[in-house]
Amino acid sequence: MTASLAADVVLVLHLVFILFVAFGASLLWRWPRLVWLHGPAVLWGVFVEWSGTVCPLTPLENRLRTLAGEHGYAGGFVDHYLLPLIYPAALTRDIQWAIAAAVLVVNAVLYGLWLRRR
Repeated sequence: MTASLAADVVLVLHLVFILFVAFGASLLWRWPRLVWLHGPAVLWGVFVEWSGTVCPLTPLENRLRTLAGEHGYAGGFVDHYLLPLIYPAALTRDIQWAIAAAVLVVNAVLYGLWLRRR
């Protein structure tokens, strides 16, 4: 596997993880045991956004891109790939806080509905 392909795989895995963090609670109705994976994933996602920490997948992707002779990028996955799709301006701490709060609210509602149904 070339470094460029590996970087693309890391990119896709990163996006899938973010989608899982944001919306994975909706899968609990079908697969309730998924709560043991999703709960920690939500905590990690919120921690990364609130603390401003860079997810380890970002430097891994950048390193693989550099090994492939491509250019890496500064910042994190969210501000490089997702924010240009959603927001015209650069990522700010306020936006990161809002993203983390939205993830918490969406998951709290989904978990509440799931627990009430059980």
